[in-house]
Amino acid sequence: MVEVMKMKEGYRQTEIGIIPSDWEVDEIQNLMNITTGAKNTQDKIQDGDYPFFVRSQTIERINSYSFDGEAVLTAGDGVKTGKVFHYINGKFDFHQRVYKISAFSERLSGYFFYLYFSKNFYNRIMQMTAKSSVDSVRREMIAKMLIPIPTKDEQTAIATALNDTHALITHLEKLIAKKRSIKQGAIQELLKPKEGWVVKKLGEVSVKVSNGYVYKPNKSIGVAITRIETISKGIIDFNRVGYAKKESNLEQYKLEKGDILFSHINSIDHIGKVAYYNDERELYHGMNLLAIRANKQKIDDNFLFIWLGSEFGRLKSKVLAKQAINQASISTTDLKDMEIPIPTFKIQTHIAQTISDMDAEIEALERKLEKYKMIKQGMMQNLLTGKIRLV
Repeated sequence: MVEVMKMKEGYRQTEIGIIPSDWEVDEIQNLMNITTGAKNTQDKIQDGDYPFFVRSQTIERINSYSFDGEAVLTAGDGVKTGKVFHYINGKFDFHQRVYKISAFSERLSGYFFYLYFSKNFYNRIMQMTAKSSVDSVRREMIAKMLIPIPTKDEQTAIATALNDTHALITHLEKLIAKKRSIKQGAIQELLKPKEGWVVKKLGEVSVKVSNGYVYKPNKSIGVAITRIETISKGIIDFNRVGYAKKESNLEQYKLEKGDILFSHINSIDHIGKVAYYNDERELYHGMNLLAIRANKQKIDDNFLFIWLGSEFGRLKSKVLAKQAINQASISTTDLKDMEIPIPTFKIQTHIAQTISDMDAEIEALERKLEKYKMIKQGMMQNLLTGKIRLV
């Protein structure tokens, strides 16, 4: 016997799902105007007087404006079609392949529409195409999209609650960016050579600077091999490691705690990326990576890791000067010959601890940021469908 679920009192079934009984549903084209711009990307002007909306999340500048008022904008094509959204109330100009949605009906708040549209439009257009991505947006994809219409008081309450959460997220993002900037400034100052520091080549303070294992991926055999893609923010993403058959010659590539992985051959954007290995699991380093093992009698491995990370820009410039190609490299010889200004062990550990404390603070803020983002997603899901009522 099939049990029939009873709908919650005060709600009704609609084409867009279950919503409160006092909410309406209508097509976008009945509630606002939809048009495209007349400008091209090359019309942008650095430090221009007005915002210029192109087909990306980045807002450019321009010295002209074609609209003054409240509007929502989305890209008509491009890499992130269906994922680019902007809300503005003021003077701006926009690209010929950007849709401007404006002149909102008295029944609908422009900001409430922005919240609902930005959360649901991508799913709508994905349902309308058999592809795994969206190439372009046709006007009718927007025009015929159905949206719920709460009372104006409830729209205002929903928008206020979500805007307050967004403000917290924005504040955290700015704080994290500030902390990262302070950290970079601290690294530059702390690593600046001072009296009593000695200069050594990396090869003199390392017991190992070796190439990685060239392997054929085999996901059925569980020996983890690091690759360049596994390095993110100085740590190893163990969800993106490769796998290879365990062979006798593999042991020489086995990592030890304190080893530093260094990207020495790849696109120029990846050259010089480093990761610090501090894990208990069995792991070997693979293609495109060098493993650097500090001689702990001569240099602190954490200090060496921080120093190598600080050299990213200089290493990149060095490679560009030598090789005008996309696939660039730094040899083990180049790396071993790099000169490192080294202070006493006491200063090394002080520098490493200072940066570690900063990293811990940034990581705590990043966890808090992710938590707020999850809270906001949950709020949007519940408030924009009326599962939770604020009025």
